Amino acid sequence: MTLASSAAPRALGLARYRSEFPIFRDRVYLNTCSLGALGERSRRKVAEYLDIWQSRGASAWYDVWWQALDELRARYGRIVNAAPGEIALAPSISVALSAVAESLDYTKRPKVVMTSLDFPTVAYQWLAKAGHGVELVVIESPDKISVPVDAIARAVDDRTALVVTSHVYFTTGAIQDITRVAATAHARGALCLIDAYQSVGQIPIDVQETGVDALVAGGLKWLLGGPGIVFLYVRQDVARKLEPRISGWFGQREQFTFDPRALTFHDDARRFEMGTPSLAAVYAQLGGLEYIEEIGIPRIRETTAALTEDLIARLREAGFMPKVAVEPERRSAIVMVPMPDPAASVRHLAAGGVIADSRPGHVRFSPFFYNVQDDHVRATERLASQPAN
Repeated sequence: MTLASSAAPRALGLARYRSEFPIFRDRVYLNTCSLGALGERSRRKVAEYLDIWQSRGASAWYDVWWQALDELRARYGRIVNAAPGEIALAPSISVALSAVAESLDYTKRPKVVMTSLDFPTVAYQWLAKAGHGVELVVIESPDKISVPVDAIARAVDDRTALVVTSHVYFTTGAIQDITRVAATAHARGALCLIDAYQSVGQIPIDVQETGVDALVAGGLKWLLGGPGIVFLYVRQDVARKLEPRISGWFGQREQFTFDPRALTFHDDARRFEMGTPSLAAVYAQLGGLEYIEEIGIPRIRETTAALTEDLIARLREAGFMPKVAVEPERRSAIVMVPMPDPAASVRHLAAGGVIADSRPGHVRFSPFFYNVQDDHVRATERLASQPAN
């Protein structure tokens, strides 16, 4: 098996980290796209937070905890090549998107363009505004795998406020050319916001090179930080032009004057922050980022690309037909396998110690740097052993 065997040297290069993720002691974990495996470094950082809380209480805000927020903004920024002042923290992608969505002026540009393959929380932000004159245009996928940028371009006009779409489609794992998407939006005077929740951590991304105006990602998946912490990148010149219509005290420059009569937004992306961040989630993310920074995303990408090709090859040899992009370079570490009853298949896998997930019509596998080829063997054999209905 050519693809599978060629993956061995690169895949094994990061297998030494596997022992730091306890779930592998008794499970095959192929579900990072739903939730990154818990690493020992994240566990230790959360324990550190709890120890500080126990010993210092609220006085830790004066130095340690405030510094942790600054540190996380800076480290998120380095992941995507953004300045710390271009990063805002939020508890979820929905909140981060809301902050941007409520900052736009739709009076002359009422249209927002997205694709049918994007995660629905993107659509919900603007469908909720339909009664206020906002028009959401959803571009269909001709092959159900990706959406041509040309199709997006045809939908963008002088009435378009925003193009919002994914770097990696959660439905197929296909990688989108977001540099072209940003250029398409800018050609008609629109902004471009990218949902990179499925990509940041597994695929290198440089917000300066791509030219996107805003981008959201976070800890849940490939950044190994768990739920409750995400970031919003907003390009500095764009952030200064947008004034949020939903806000909170962390978005205020004069946060500690406690003046209920004045809004004093930060001059940078922090103006989009709202309430007090979850420090447990912040600390878990600081631990998870240690793995990402130590290995480096280019090497993670090399390893996961090899693992992905190995998994696809094994599934095909077993008679399955993974739904993935045709070109290997456009595949992320998300492999969709059409199945008649995906939920039943996921339960069958779990009963055999293999953790995967389901999406409509498909079982979803998502290998990461801590996986090895034996995981793919067990997963494929277990999936093939499911009794026919």
